[in-house]
Amino acid sequence: MPPIRAISAAALLSTATLLSCSLTACSPAAQDGNQGGRGGTATDAQDKGRFWQQSLDWKDCPAPSPIQGGGEAPGPLPDGTRWQCTTMQAPLDWKKPSGESIDIALIRARSSGDADDRIGSLLFNFGGPGESGVATLPALAPDYEKLRSRYDLVSFDPRGVGNSRGVRCLDAGAANEDEDEVDDTPDDGGDETDALVEFNREMAAACKKNSGDILPHVGTTEAAQDMDLMRHVLGDKKLHYFGISYGTQLGGVYAHLFPKNVGRAVLDGVVDPTRNTMEETLGQAGGFQLAFEHFAAWCAEQGCTLGDNAEEIVDTTVELEADLDDAPLPTSDGNELDGNTLIGAISGALYKQEYWPALLVGLEAATVGNGDIMLDLAEELGQRGSGGDGDADGETAGNDNESNEDDAFRAITCDDSSDRYTVADVEEKMPEFVETSLLFGPTLAWSTLACDGWPVPGEAEHPEVSAPGAPPVLLVGNTGDPATPYEGAARMAEQLGKGVGFELTYKGEGHGAYNSGNACVQSAVNSYLLDGKLPKSGAVCEAEPLPEGK
Repeated sequence: MPPIRAISAAALLSTATLLSCSLTACSPAAQDGNQGGRGGTATDAQDKGRFWQQSLDWKDCPAPSPIQGGGEAPGPLPDGTRWQCTTMQAPLDWKKPSGESIDIALIRARSSGDADDRIGSLLFNFGGPGESGVATLPALAPDYEKLRSRYDLVSFDPRGVGNSRGVRCLDAGAANEDEDEVDDTPDDGGDETDALVEFNREMAAACKKNSGDILPHVGTTEAAQDMDLMRHVLGDKKLHYFGISYGTQLGGVYAHLFPKNVGRAVLDGVVDPTRNTMEETLGQAGGFQLAFEHFAAWCAEQGCTLGDNAEEIVDTTVELEADLDDAPLPTSDGNELDGNTLIGAISGALYKQEYWPALLVGLEAATVGNGDIMLDLAEELGQRGSGGDGDADGETAGNDNESNEDDAFRAITCDDSSDRYTVADVEEKMPEFVETSLLFGPTLAWSTLACDGWPVPGEAEHPEVSAPGAPPVLLVGNTGDPATPYEGAARMAEQLGKGVGFELTYKGEGHGAYNSGNACVQSAVNSYLLDGKLPKSGAVCEAEPLPEGK
């Protein structure tokens, strides 16, 4: 699972059946008999029956709530299709389905094709963890319009996110103020290190105080169980799924729990399910370093003023970060650009190749004393003082000042992972992080303390994704991906099992592949989701030309 969040914007077979039937009466999945997944009992099935029998009440979507990130209500699609929203009830604790329930927020756009051509619903998770699918899907819908010819496009706020009983820790203002006072890379030790430790423990205590009832129930396993319930109440015999970044972990866990219910599934920007948090974070440091070196080589080709070659440009940026860590650069709006924010802006800009020209200009300006562009870049990409895994598009869906994305990220990550690292652990591993990336390594190493003091024990060292008996799952790995390095796709394929994981390689830049707009990747993914045709074994999609100039 990616250790740091970086960037942070289906029903029945026809309209007639939707209007005249309840989902449980008319759904082909109503008698699917797999309500419990692995390990379910007859008593569990009886207790869960009330959830399986529910009908969804779809209505026009309101504007995203502040906790979802805010913004305007989603407008109709070009063909006039309106976005519809609803809530689905699920057990708060899937191990005690007779107890309290939780409302899960959903959004959909109905298929644009003929009813006879409709496959079902295509469920999206865009990553994070902590990303509001309800707020994000409308923003990215143009990328998926071709898929809407045979699917209803559906997404959701996973439990603990947005309108699905969103986790709240410190209020947004207090959290931002406290975090601004903490050095993410306390290289001076002593008080700086103590302050970082205290901040993480303060966050854990605040999460327990304000969201203690939901905290034990926001992990990926329970979110996967929610998805199988969605499959059923949406009227689908199989779950057709598109997961990006953390969404690939969620998809892998779903396949493990419900291998017989997997339909056509695509995992893009694939998480390595074999590594613990420290190992994954170290791999991510290498991913960001590689991506920045690619940027630096392109920058040199453009004749930028940061250096004559990639190595010089990397050295210049490392020196700039160290200088800003010692003496932040005042900006024209009364703020300042410090080393943490510089790293956040750089890591955010590496999520999409189209941000490279802005990064070039911003770094050039910062080296001559103007920090405005880099600060703007950090704020626009939701990266002020952070770096790591973010949403599918590298942008927040709206104004996230009151979004609970950061709180949800921490809660889901710490519920999933049993790793609880100490300052001594970080100091022991720091030489490896620095050797891997002097620019990104220290920040990422210290980020592994995020679960220190967490009030809920984590589930496991890494997720279980073995899925014998599942149909093929298409895994898209990007050789230049900073947040989910390329090798994660091969390891996910191996863990899913023989005959389940099928790899497609994209030799590109940025996080993920499909949303890059690469025609080869989109054609291969669309062919599988729409027609069930997998790419040839060993298929490779080449990158399209790099952007030129500033």
